[in-house]
Amino acid sequence: MRRVGVILTASLLAALAMPAQARDISKNDLQVCKWGAGMAGAAQQSKLSGTTLYSARKKLQTRKFSQPWMRKMAVGITEQTYKSPSRLKPAAVKQTYYDGCIQHDLARK
Repeated sequence: MRRVGVILTASLLAALAMPAQARDISKNDLQVCKWGAGMAGAAQQSKLSGTTLYSARKKLQTRKFSQPWMRKMAVGITEQTYKSPSRLKPAAVKQTYYDGCIQHDLARK
């Protein structure tokens, strides 16, 4: 009986997830998610290598960005990454950020 309940629950969740996966994410949103994930991975790498938040922030301030909003967002992502107690590898942080960004975009539409 318990197995039937688990199967029904899994089927219901899968059925509810299908419409969410069917929605398209724009090419621009995908690029923003990839860019943000890259920034999060780089911030985690800096954090794990012992670079201070001040130094990482200064490095971002001197970097050239193609869009005006990118600098402020990069600093925000870096600050959040440094404040997190996480010791995950940069690749895991990058993937987590990307997945969360995609989920956010899907929920927004």
